[in-house]
Amino acid sequence: MQYFEIEGGHQLHGEIVPQGAKNEALQVLCAPLLTQEKVTLTNVPDILDVNRLIEVLRLIGVDVKKVKADTYTFCAKDVDLAQLRSPEFHQQASRLRGSVMLMGPLLARFGEAIMPRPGGDKIGRRRMDTHFLGFQQLGAHFVYNEKGPQYELFSHGRLQGAFIHLDEPSVTGTANVVMAAVLAKGTTTIYNAACEPYLQQLCNLLNSMGAKIEANTIGSNKLIIHGVAALGGNGKKPHRILSDMIEVGSFIGMAAMTQSQLTIKNADVEYLGIIPKVFGRLGIDLETRGNDLIVNRQHICKIETYIEGGTLTIYDHPWPGFTPDLMSILLVTATQCDGSVLIHQKMFESRLFFVDKLIDMGARVILCDPHRAVVIGLARQYMLRGITMSSPDIRAGIALLIAAMSAKGSSRIFNIEQIDRGYQNIEGRLNALGANIKRLTQ
Repeated sequence: MQYFEIEGGHQLHGEIVPQGAKNEALQVLCAPLLTQEKVTLTNVPDILDVNRLIEVLRLIGVDVKKVKADTYTFCAKDVDLAQLRSPEFHQQASRLRGSVMLMGPLLARFGEAIMPRPGGDKIGRRRMDTHFLGFQQLGAHFVYNEKGPQYELFSHGRLQGAFIHLDEPSVTGTANVVMAAVLAKGTTTIYNAACEPYLQQLCNLLNSMGAKIEANTIGSNKLIIHGVAALGGNGKKPHRILSDMIEVGSFIGMAAMTQSQLTIKNADVEYLGIIPKVFGRLGIDLETRGNDLIVNRQHICKIETYIEGGTLTIYDHPWPGFTPDLMSILLVTATQCDGSVLIHQKMFESRLFFVDKLIDMGARVILCDPHRAVVIGLARQYMLRGITMSSPDIRAGIALLIAAMSAKGSSRIFNIEQIDRGYQNIEGRLNALGANIKRLTQ
């Protein structure tokens, strides 16, 4: 079992380049299943969840070639549907939640999709109904096989376009239905669609492959898709995955907590939405230079209050609101700011359960209920102290790493596979900036 040993109190200096976006990669890696032709993707992050999905694609017959460190080609000419029923597929696909993105392309092109119940973060209920309700409205037949447990989808002939009003703006649900609809007969309108930049990227990739998603609807909550008979490859122009906005936010919090001057290069600033503004409300001094984001060194960050003096509340919301994936980082960053903030994590009922570790480190955090926590900033009057802890999920894991980097003394973080699922060579990249993080084996 591997773990991190972190010596706290080291400032970071220099520049860091964010990896490719995990959440986009898990979508666009499945799009090549829609065609027999080659699809090229660049800025693919070298992280555990993405590598596992690539292995699942290889298992079902996709020809995957690594052209260079972050560039892959995919050719799904000879997909073996029999593998969907194999124990090996069941084992590998159930290890990550991203495997759900295989269902839409498989159903659209082959009329069949079988998928085990996926794994992923234990952050609360993450229902799959939105995916299946969308597929059913396109004409698919859905069966939940409890013996697997697995999901089974079939269509008799080509899927049929439909008006689909999603019951929630699920990112993966929208992406899955979009990939099914691009090969459906007729026009599909998806209302209450997610509109995250990663979904916009998926739509742009599909259009480069020959799909007909109305360009003026991409980025809105109403997508209009005119089905085509077949898709091709993406030609000579590879699709570049965006920089990971969650990693960008993680580096902002990390710089603030360690009182560091840090430049985040190639941050794809135009796609960050309100992320810089929300961190700015904690008093963090940020500036933009071209496509780079600079976090200026500060001793203490002063949390804003409302105009009438009320305590600031920050909550997550579907795009263009603040992403839930950064709530853990925001919470830990606030522990050393001056002032108080109510963190309201609306979307997942178990994501705040890591705060007991922060309390053990000396943070002043009151967990009001599974969704809300009040952070009373220490204003650096007291340093957090190093402890031994375990990472419960990807985002809590990086939040605990940030806390340990700012703490007095040494900390150990176990279950770091959770961090590896979403962050590429994190200790190597941070040590190059001045951190002291060792990966050890117990």
